[in-house]
Amino acid sequence: MKTKTIALMAMMIAFIIVLGFIPGIPLGFIPVPIILQNMGIMLAGALLGSKRGFLCVAIFLVMAALGLPVLSGGHGNITVFMGPTAGYLFSYPFAAFLVGLVTEKCDKANAFLEFLLIWLAGALFIDVVGAVGLTIQSHVPLHQALMTSLAFIPGDTIKVLIVTLIHRRFKNSSFLQA
Repeated sequence: MKTKTIALMAMMIAFIIVLGFIPGIPLGFIPVPIILQNMGIMLAGALLGSKRGFLCVAIFLVMAALGLPVLSGGHGNITVFMGPTAGYLFSYPFAAFLVGLVTEKCDKANAFLEFLLIWLAGALFIDVVGAVGLTIQSHVPLHQALMTSLAFIPGDTIKVLIVTLIHRRFKNSSFLQA
C-alpha cells in the first residue's frame, strides 16, 4: 500500500472517531441511539472506494474490539459486538464497501441517482442489518425491530445528503487519488 493511501485511511478513521465524540441521542423505545458515526462509514466508502473503505472501517472496528474508546459515547471493547448495536457495527464495513462500489460504478450518475444509491447501500443497509442484529440479540420480533428502525430514516437521509455533497465535491480531487 502506498503511503498516501495509508494516510488517507488514517485520516478517515480519525474522522469517524471524531464523529463519535458527538453524543448519541437515545430514543427510549430502542436500545440504539442516533449517532453520526454511520455518516463517517458511508463517507469512507464514497471517498476511499469499496476496498479501501471496507479496510478502513474494519480497522476502526478492530480498534473498538481491542478496547480503544473509538465508538460513539467513548465506548470500545469486545462486548459491544454482542449487545443491541452489534448488527449495526457488523454492517459498517459492508456498507462502506457497498457505498464505495456504487460510487465507483456510477461515476457519471446525476446527483439524485447517486444520493439514492448511497441511501440504499449505506443508510438502508445499515438500518436493516442492525434491525436483524437487534432481533437476534434482544429477541425483538423482526417486524418490530424494522419498524423501530424507521426512526433513523430521517436523520440518515440527511447524513446521506451530506455524504453525497461531499463526495460530489471531492470525487475527482487529486488528493483522493492514491
